[in-house]
Amino acid sequence: MVDRGASALSLPDDWPAHPDPILALNRMGTFDWDLDAGVFHMDAQAHEVFDLRPGEYDGNPASLAIRVPSPEGYRLDGLVSQALKDGSENYGAYFRIRRRDGTMRWTHTQGYIRRDETGRPRRIVGVVRDATDELAESEERRELPTDDEARRQQTSVVQLTTAALAHARTIQDVIEVLKDTHGLTHLGAKSLVMGLVEAGRIRLVAEGPAGSFVPGTLVTRIDEQYPMSEVVRTLGPRFIESPEEFAESYPVLWPHITDLNITSAAYLPLIAQARPIGAIGLLYSDRRGFSTEDRNVLLALGSSIAQSLQRAMFYEQEKDLATGLQQAMLPRTIPSVPGADVAVRYRSASLGRDIGGDWYDLIPLPGGRVGAVIGDVQGHDTHAAAVMGQLRIVLRAYAAEGHTPATVMARASVFLHELDTDRFATCLYAEADLSTGVVQVVRAGHIDPLIREPDGACRRISVEGGLPLGLSAEFGRLEYPVGTIELDSDHTLLLCTDGLVEQPGTDLDDGMQTLTALIADGPADVRALADRLIDVAEARGGDDDVALLLLRRRVLDAPQAGGRLQQHVAPGDPEALTAARHMIRAAVRAWGAADRADEIELVADELITNALMHTEGSAVVTLRVLAGSERRLRVEVEDSSSALPRRREAGESGVSGRGLLLVDLLTDVWGVEARGGGKAVWCEFLVPERP
Repeated sequence: MVDRGASALSLPDDWPAHPDPILALNRMGTFDWDLDAGVFHMDAQAHEVFDLRPGEYDGNPASLAIRVPSPEGYRLDGLVSQALKDGSENYGAYFRIRRRDGTMRWTHTQGYIRRDETGRPRRIVGVVRDATDELAESEERRELPTDDEARRQQTSVVQLTTAALAHARTIQDVIEVLKDTHGLTHLGAKSLVMGLVEAGRIRLVAEGPAGSFVPGTLVTRIDEQYPMSEVVRTLGPRFIESPEEFAESYPVLWPHITDLNITSAAYLPLIAQARPIGAIGLLYSDRRGFSTEDRNVLLALGSSIAQSLQRAMFYEQEKDLATGLQQAMLPRTIPSVPGADVAVRYRSASLGRDIGGDWYDLIPLPGGRVGAVIGDVQGHDTHAAAVMGQLRIVLRAYAAEGHTPATVMARASVFLHELDTDRFATCLYAEADLSTGVVQVVRAGHIDPLIREPDGACRRISVEGGLPLGLSAEFGRLEYPVGTIELDSDHTLLLCTDGLVEQPGTDLDDGMQTLTALIADGPADVRALADRLIDVAEARGGDDDVALLLLRRRVLDAPQAGGRLQQHVAPGDPEALTAARHMIRAAVRAWGAADRADEIELVADELITNALMHTEGSAVVTLRVLAGSERRLRVEVEDSSSALPRRREAGESGVSGRGLLLVDLLTDVWGVEARGGGKAVWCEFLVPERP
């Protein structure tokens, strides 16, 4: 019941902002569908047509599913999509809705597509009205059809049913199409049964109407004397043309269905790829016998149902496999982290069986530190999930080995590049020292993190990033800048994938602003906040997965010994040197050594500069807190040269040579240690106990 050629009404551009009162007088509701925002506005009369009360509809077209049966919804979606694609200016269709009391009503809609200057559809405005009485009057005026007309009607029914089945993804979708579509009603069937073959038995998956279930037929053997068992055994249809034939052929079943007044029945095997996957039975109370045309139509219907069922079975099997694979790749549990409240969430996309490569991870590290990972492998398939699992494992291994955050990211990029895959991945790795609140962040093409303050204020933290994993190795750009964040007590760090941010018709910055506002209005508890964010993503739908990790820092009651930060500084990289200074300054202040901050920063800067100037490699600077009889802050600068530092006299006019003199004067103790093929120059500062 599609009216694609309906003539368009004369509507103003701002309609239905100023609707014609005549529409309301004729009980016609209006709607305005913003295709960019995905919001479907309806007026009060349209709510009445759909039997919706205030507060039951949120503007999301998917929410109308409570009134529009799935087969009707699939048909409408296909109609609108085709009209948008082929350049149509309008469309019209009749469809059914299920009212609050369960009754079905016919509804008619007429939509008018508004496009921009490029021809892209931006809005659909239109009307909806109840058409039940109209169609009833049309049926009453219709004369009895001729044989040719009846055949055409039956053929049309098969076509309509097949079109509805084309959108069915699951076995339940197929069942709903068969039970709800008006096509089977036009075929005249009073009752329907359908079963699927499972392990040598037939399991009943659909029967109707209510009250027609026959006890003992929920699961039957294929060798039993039932009509569905027979068509599965013989792979041929069974047309029963009279009650007498039914009673004689199936004496076990017949006594249980006599109350249905069955006069004939058609049982069809559902065959896919030359094997039976099930059977369907249509029972009639107003006909005897089946003509050749009737049989051909029903056989065509059975073939269409079998194809849809097989597709649904494959779909569900692949979905189960993909979901199981993805769940196996994600962490089974998140470890408890002293000094932090952690919440993680994952939401699969609305693509069905397709899965993505989104992942999260939390890695406990020595010295009261923790690594937080969020990432997204390109693609939506099992290969993306497999690559994700491997990346998660190597990132965890590199972090646990004690590498700096930049090195962890660089090595992961090389690993991905050397895999037999063309996929790349975005990733963000944050290494937090929970005793100090200093967080080092490395970003590989991923979106920025956010921080929520105790009063609810939320802000985006801009972190300089490198290329995505895999691409940075391919192009030889493995230097990842490290950003430093100070996470104060009761502040929450939020990491997420772009599925939580990106929305149709909006750019990334707008999406981040929307997310920031949503977090600011959310609850303080990280688990409740994570639940709310996932609920919003679920309601919005979308074709991308969502991974989410929240970490709120809590200050421990007892001071924690340990505390360790590390930064890689490459030669000729002034930004890395600046980042190291920033890290040192933040750590010293956070560790309660602000009184000696200038001395510590000056000495560390001198040691780093010496390592860069007098060796050909890079330097690794490490800060840690040592607890004992006296609390000390230790600075180590490691390089790849085995040559020991030598103290020189600078002279009155010399511009160099005073470095180690400064180290000796400003530190409490210092020394040199051999480290493999290189060395580490270290120094320690006495600092007061934390209050």
